[in-house]
Amino acid sequence: MTKSERQKMQAGEWYCCRDSELSALRHQARAAVHQHNGAPPDPAEQLSPALAELFAAHGENCLIEAPFHCAYGINITLGNDVYMNAGCTILDTAPVTIGDRTMLGPNVQIYCAQHHKDRDLRAKGLEIACPVTLGADVWIGGGAIILPGVTIGDGAIVGAGAVVTKHVAAGQTVTGNPARPRHP
Repeated sequence: MTKSERQKMQAGEWYCCRDSELSALRHQARAAVHQHNGAPPDPAEQLSPALAELFAAHGENCLIEAPFHCAYGINITLGNDVYMNAGCTILDTAPVTIGDRTMLGPNVQIYCAQHHKDRDLRAKGLEIACPVTLGADVWIGGGAIILPGVTIGDGAIVGAGAVVTKHVAAGQTVTGNPARPRHP
């Protein structure tokens, strides 16, 4: 039996991002994001109902400031007390897991898709999805970019504007482009 493009994406295999089922899922995410971004502020500071319904799972007391953008939403899992400042983008072609009490500064970007390096295959829309995991008590500074396949350990800090291309150990602080350990 032939796998669908969605099944290939979920299995971490090369898939065509131009597939109609994937397009419909992205449209569903855009609708939920539009509702979230256009909603009045919630005085209880809770995750908006549109995103709560869209995400794979979420803990308690999560807050995502508008504007926010995600590709699918269905691959995002949030722990308890997660905070995302305004302008965050999560391109969740693979699972994105964000641990308890993790905070993202404004304009943080998390990418899971890698486009094919062969230009002819890239022109056909081929890409592969790699999961991103942020542990508990992580702090991501504003404007940081987290690339596909990266894991950031519990208690780590990513400096503002850093481009994280490799795993970050628990408790480690990284800064720069590419992000490197910061020594006091």
